[in-house]
Amino acid sequence: MAMTRVRPSRALFKTRGRPTTAPVRPRDSAVIDWAAYIDGHRASTATAEDAVRLVRDGRLTPDGDSAGFVWVGLHEPSATELTELAEVFGLHPLAVEDAIHAHQRPKLERYDDVHFVVMKTVGYVASGPDGAEVVETGEIMIFCGPDFVVTVRHGAHGSLGPVREQLERDPARLAKGPAAVLHAVADRVVDGYVCVADAVQEDIDEVEEAVFSPERTDESRRIYRLKREVIQLKRAVGPLAGPLRNLSGRRFVPAEIKEYLRDVEDHLTRVREQVESYDELLNPILQAHMTQVTVADNQDMRKISAWGAIFMVPTAIAGVYGMNFDFMPETQWRYGYPLILAVIGLACLSLYRGFRRNGWL
Repeated sequence: MAMTRVRPSRALFKTRGRPTTAPVRPRDSAVIDWAAYIDGHRASTATAEDAVRLVRDGRLTPDGDSAGFVWVGLHEPSATELTELAEVFGLHPLAVEDAIHAHQRPKLERYDDVHFVVMKTVGYVASGPDGAEVVETGEIMIFCGPDFVVTVRHGAHGSLGPVREQLERDPARLAKGPAAVLHAVADRVVDGYVCVADAVQEDIDEVEEAVFSPERTDESRRIYRLKREVIQLKRAVGPLAGPLRNLSGRRFVPAEIKEYLRDVEDHLTRVREQVESYDELLNPILQAHMTQVTVADNQDMRKISAWGAIFMVPTAIAGVYGMNFDFMPETQWRYGYPLILAVIGLACLSLYRGFRRNGWL
């Protein structure tokens, strides 16, 4: 494939020729890491600009293809930083705007010979005073050109440092070009889905066990939280299937990398089915919990009603004899008071045994 040459701006490049000992870009910059890769081997440079120049200064094969590429990694870049790189690599303004503002759906778009890929990253972290774990999402945008890869990461999850280290230990695969980086990032993202999905599965199992345990616990808030986390996962996992499928059919992807991408797509399909089953599982768990709550409330009401009926007997008798009429039976009888207490006790005991036999107490 022909390498696109974009004239760099004079403001970005201050020297010409081979890499120099120019000071390294300050670490408060959004640029996390950069390197030029020649035939799968890393060529470290003082600046990202020097890495671009190293690849583009005539290092071409007889067929006109690039023998190397540049990989620049950024984390939450500002508009100014990303615009500078856009001038060097010829990135489309619409894609640059998406990469700056984030909050995009997973997608694959093509601008001339540059492919723009958006992936959602997920992480399961403790949040809140109760230490409850929740699903947090981030994004990775990838600009994949003939001789460069620019990765833009938003959020605290999905660090690409381990991905770069793993690829650098496999020069043969890294020599496949930017498509190898694209596959490695996609594989890392999908592996994150698998880990989070397994963690959510453990929480669902715990909730299910708590709901059907003999002890009375209120699991409604936890169930609703899990349903919200499943929705977050579905929004990240589901839309990525189409872009991965389309990547497998693009001509810039070598045949070997296409096989790896199909394997990642297969993993994604399994995770997507797993996440969809969570939603189907949580609904009956919630219904069972609400049914148990209703049954428990009914049992409490029956107990209250039973004790109320028992206490009505002494209340009624005491109310009758508390009217202070002059002519009332048994008021002048010597054994009237013990007899009334005996009647009250016998009636309460009979009611109590009846309610116990019927399961109300």
